[in-house]
Amino acid sequence: MGNTLTIKGQVTIPKAIRDALGLEPGMEVDFAVNREGEVVLQRAPRPAKARVDRFEAARGKADVRWRTDELMALLRGEG
Repeated sequence: MGNTLTIKGQVTIPKAIRDALGLEPGMEVDFAVNREGEVVLQRAPRPAKARVDRFEAARGKADVRWRTDELMALLRGEG
């Protein structure tokens, strides 16, 4: 099963391999070269603390409750 290297140095990991490793979009992977010169692909260990989406972290933090029409008027300089 061959793949073509892109100009950016990227290849697509075949679905059978993604499935076997349980890889999903956004997951990190580790590459290594063993003593035989073969490339080994592994799912990267998950960090102890999961990353927090910056938008999700900010959601619901505003003290001011804007109505859409009031906010749009303010942004347009109408109020």
